[in-house]
Amino acid sequence: MNTLAQITEREAGFKSFADAWADTTTALGRLMLTVLGGLAEFERELIRARTGEGRERAKALGQHMGLPAKLTTHQRAESVRRRDKAEETLAEIGRTYNVSPQTIGRLSP
Repeated sequence: MNTLAQITEREAGFKSFADAWADTTTALGRLMLTVLGGLAEFERELIRARTGEGRERAKALGQHMGLPAKLTTHQRAESVRRRDKAEETLAEIGRTYNVSPQTIGRLSP
């Protein structure tokens, strides 16, 4: 719809060779495109609402959202302890657990 609006602003029209109804040079073609655009927007809103409801149900059931953690609870605690001792670099600690130095740096105590 945005592309068609830009075409119209430049005083031009859009006419599809494959679909006779997609013709912005006629009133019926503009009506059809407007109706289809409205239906598409309505469908996007329905999808957004359904997705949000599904996420809320999953959270209420205790489902974890996102990727699984790269480190176990014990590995996280050990990494934080080693990092706070400052005897090793973040890269060295990260190599131990096959994660990046940034992952070790982001860990909170």
